[in-house]
Amino acid sequence: MTFDQRPFSFRSVALAAFLPTLLFSIGEGAIIPIIPIAAGNLGASLAIAGLISSMVMLGELVGDIPSGWVVSRIGERTSMIYAAALAILGVVVCLIAPNYWVLMGGIFVVGLATAVFALARHAFMTSYVPARYRARALSTLGGIFRAGWFIGPLISSLVIALTGSTQSVFWIFIISCLGSVIVLIALPDPEKMFGPSPTVVEHGEQFTEGEEEADERTRGLFRTIWSFRAVLARMGTGVALIGAIRSARTVLMPLWAVSIGLSESNTALIIGIAGAVDFALFYASGQIMDRWGRMWSAIPSMLGLSAGFLTLAFTHDLDARVAWYIGVSLFLSIANGIGSGIIMTLGADLAPKDAPAPFLGAWRFAGDAGQAAAPLLVSLLTAVASIAVASGVIGVLGLVGAGLLARYIPRFVPRRPRPA
Repeated sequence: MTFDQRPFSFRSVALAAFLPTLLFSIGEGAIIPIIPIAAGNLGASLAIAGLISSMVMLGELVGDIPSGWVVSRIGERTSMIYAAALAILGVVVCLIAPNYWVLMGGIFVVGLATAVFALARHAFMTSYVPARYRARALSTLGGIFRAGWFIGPLISSLVIALTGSTQSVFWIFIISCLGSVIVLIALPDPEKMFGPSPTVVEHGEQFTEGEEEADERTRGLFRTIWSFRAVLARMGTGVALIGAIRSARTVLMPLWAVSIGLSESNTALIIGIAGAVDFALFYASGQIMDRWGRMWSAIPSMLGLSAGFLTLAFTHDLDARVAWYIGVSLFLSIANGIGSGIIMTLGADLAPKDAPAPFLGAWRFAGDAGQAAAPLLVSLLTAVASIAVASGVIGVLGLVGAGLLARYIPRFVPRRPRPA
């Protein structure tokens, strides 16, 4: 019986894979909304506060560079423990920051830690989950991250209400990271619990490594990009556009609410409901990918996001612009929700079976590059033209991404067997 044909239960990986991720993402979700406030309290202007907020994404992008090498060298569990410790260090810097420049450094460190933590979890799921369950497992992992980002802000608002201090929110992340470390130490090491990576054993590649072979398994990001340049130039570009469209959504929708005069409370309510809809669809996305193929999730998701942004671009000055905003917000959440886990799933499909971490580091670098670039593009277009033009351009980029994915997914991602 091959690895992909063996019986598999999500419960066998649930605690090891999902609980530490949930705890870490709750902490991250708690601090993200208060970063601009903390920066403002230290004297930062609105523009500088926005720059400091972007340090999380920039830190993740930079962290993608060594993350594949680190995970290959020391393993998934140890990488996650060190990443949680690094995140605690970054949060402590934020707590004691005497000015907003030091705060910026602390947030950047948090981004570095997030990159390593996420890559380690992605690599583990790629190695141990059979292909016919892979999309459901990875979309669930994506749903766990989204759950943390949904729960975290609720906890932070409660803590602020009780303490009257935004600084106290940073302690949520510290407690969450400590919880992740405790869970990771308390649970058996996945390699010991499940044995050596089944994908490696099945391909006859379980051997004692010499220095040259070890180097191949731990190659750096840029060497990996060169080795896989064909697939990354094609599929990676499509993934970068997925990341860009998703990131643009998180930036553009709150800005749009401000531009049409919505109150802060109503904006928060609409975005919160949209976030709940997005989160609710994560498992459906995995079912679609495992049953009918990756294209049936990726293409409808990108087309839906594009249609939403293009529609929004023509509604800014309408009398019913608030109703259109609510409708488009919900539509974008549905479109984004049915694509939950698509970036991680495609990366897992394409990664080398014997040593996926270096490739996944390069793969995540592509997606994170798109995520980092999109807010800058939205800001630039809004400044030189209008927010409606920014929405329209994002919609067009989504169509380009859908075209690339439609062209290259069938070429690079083989058809997967249906679940038994």
